[in-house]
Amino acid sequence: QIYLEESGGGLVQAGGSLRLSCAASGRAFTRARLSWFRQTPGNDRLFLATISMTGDHTYYAPSLKGRFTSARDNTVNTVWLQVNDLKPEDTAIYYCAVFRPPEGDWTRPSDYTSWGQGTQVTVSS
Repeated sequence: QIYLEESGGGLVQAGGSLRLSCAASGRAFTRARLSWFRQTPGNDRLFLATISMTGDHTYYAPSLKGRFTSARDNTVNTVWLQVNDLKPEDTAIYYCAVFRPPEGDWTRPSDYTSWGQGTQVTVSS
């Protein structure tokens, strides 16, 4: 079982940046693909990014247009999501999650086994 805790959210003006962190506990972290989602009230969780076990491979939702970047450091059991050029429509709760091996759809929330509690990002115009 991998436990996740997100941090780094907050209130930021449009055009600003944040670095979200996802700290994990559990030895299986280094063997897990991790992903980021966000959710707004009344909507499903939306896929943002995924990063492979080693961090060598990432994939992002095309709608992000290069504004988001994910990285990980397995020596400290942490994954990050750098979010740049923030827009008011980026306001949401941001979650990290552990992908259920060995196969599935990275963009589908039901294919994930563990979730953090989320961190709120609010972007003012």
